[in-house]
Amino acid sequence: MDRGTVGSANRGRLQVEARTEGRSEVLTPVGELDHHTADLLREPLESAVEQGRSRLVVDCSRLDFCDSTGLNVLLGARLKAEAAGGGVHLAGMLPVVARVFEITGAEAVFTVHATLEEALAT
Repeated sequence: MDRGTVGSANRGRLQVEARTEGRSEVLTPVGELDHHTADLLREPLESAVEQGRSRLVVDCSRLDFCDSTGLNVLLGARLKAEAAGGGVHLAGMLPVVARVFEITGAEAVFTVHATLEEALAT
């Protein structure tokens, strides 16, 4: 199982770590995902799909905030990943972030896992 970090980006309030683990591309956003930081997550998600890694796992355990722009980034990634035969799995959402998905109904269109380990095992 490949666990090497392949990249990261940082723009103040958000850092995104990306790595390939088994058949999944794991992205870990750390901080606040909003209008000003959304491209930091959008770019590695799109890049992964373009490179043939369409099973995307977003480890949300260190994501402190997500607004509608961040939600739209994840929804867009979901469409691209599914078109390529994969999908987006969300793992370890903190209650404040899970609430955004619950209020908008977006939790129904994602595969949500309690932990990263659970997401990677499926």
